[in-house]
Amino acid sequence: MALNKTFQRSAQLLHYHHGAIAIATQHNFSTSSQVQDKYSFKCLIVGGGAGGIAMAAKLSRKLGHGMLGLIEPYDNHVYQPMWTLVGGGLKQVEQSMRPQRSVIPRKCQWIQDKAVTFDPENNTVYTAKGHEVKYEYLIVAMGIQLNYKWIKGLPEAFKTDPAVCSNYSLPTVTKTFKAIQNFKEGNAIFTFPNTPVKCAGAPQKIMYMAEHHFRKSGKRDKANVMFNTSLGVIFGVKKYADKLLDVCKDRNINVNFKHNLIEIKPEKKEAVFEIIGSEPRETATFNYEMIHITPPMSAIDALRESPLADPESGYLNTNRETLQHKIYSNVFGIGDCTNIPTSKTAAAVAAQCGVLKHTIAAVMKGKDPKPKYDGYTSCPLITGYGSGVLAEFDFNGEPLETFPFNQARELRIMYHLKKDLMPPLYWHLLLRGLWDGPAVYRKMMHLGFSR
Repeated sequence: MALNKTFQRSAQLLHYHHGAIAIATQHNFSTSSQVQDKYSFKCLIVGGGAGGIAMAAKLSRKLGHGMLGLIEPYDNHVYQPMWTLVGGGLKQVEQSMRPQRSVIPRKCQWIQDKAVTFDPENNTVYTAKGHEVKYEYLIVAMGIQLNYKWIKGLPEAFKTDPAVCSNYSLPTVTKTFKAIQNFKEGNAIFTFPNTPVKCAGAPQKIMYMAEHHFRKSGKRDKANVMFNTSLGVIFGVKKYADKLLDVCKDRNINVNFKHNLIEIKPEKKEAVFEIIGSEPRETATFNYEMIHITPPMSAIDALRESPLADPESGYLNTNRETLQHKIYSNVFGIGDCTNIPTSKTAAAVAAQCGVLKHTIAAVMKGKDPKPKYDGYTSCPLITGYGSGVLAEFDFNGEPLETFPFNQARELRIMYHLKKDLMPPLYWHLLLRGLWDGPAVYRKMMHLGFSR
């Protein structure tokens, strides 16, 4: 299959986006300052992940040919939320991939290159191949950067130890289910880093599926399942955190708070954690039979080093309600690359799309934007093969649930929502600019009494 060949060629060249990953085949990106070509667009989008493609679909219906441009270097678009299912043995990684060309709207001009420099004073973006791209309006949708190298011993341990895995990258997600299957006895460790991450529930989802698999395969009594998190809570919203702690207690999963992974020693099968807040600095070392690693994350280098970045976080300096840049009024942001204080998920991207569409339309007409993003985000937490909890909440960590029943309960319908409904919703609605989240349906199901 051509897709399989592309998958093999792409495995080492990754560019990470919110909710999706655009995957590279072999391209050589020049850093020469020589300008190769010049482009000019009414609106330019940087990033071809979920947010970039969804906004391209919306704007392509309003703008004519030659008015909308997209900078995205890679050949293939990947629905990354499916990688939880790949790691759990429920899906094949090839099912998450589609050609980038197939998801980019026809009226949108694709510049297959990488943005490396932003010059917002002159409304210009420069690319790795030396292209100069002018814009009237700019949407930054660059996603988030994975920093495996911040952990001593990684990514080398991925190459030498089959028991070291991660659902967050293409070369390592295919290791996860093999590590679960090959587990014999000892510690099965699942980590959460000391940085913001995309899909903060994903590190737990694979843990619950692994624990369930150990039970089904008769290995549970030999497995010590551990969740080592840098945080002081298991989940940021109390309603769902209480339920997840109950799940861990019922299944004898050990939760170690304030534990941040800093080193892997594959030759000794050891993982070293720093204890957050300890003075003097303390560490704890655990042996592992398998370890699933969620890497530290940050804003992408080109954004973090640009005038568009928030000086404190490095992410795009964004008004959290309008998604407009706080300094440059013709610049907007969506998804993981922003400093908007909500959980970084594909569900958040969908809700932001609806707001951003109206914000840009108002600004183009010289008006003040009116729609306000409420921080809606969602995390479908699979708690085993056949059960799940659907967490939905706002900026304040208050539940904002779609269904008219308690979504903190473990339900089979939530498992199938994640496994069977969300992938087609992503490909056929979100990426076509037809899904702005469930707000309308929430009001209907709550008879108009929900926000």
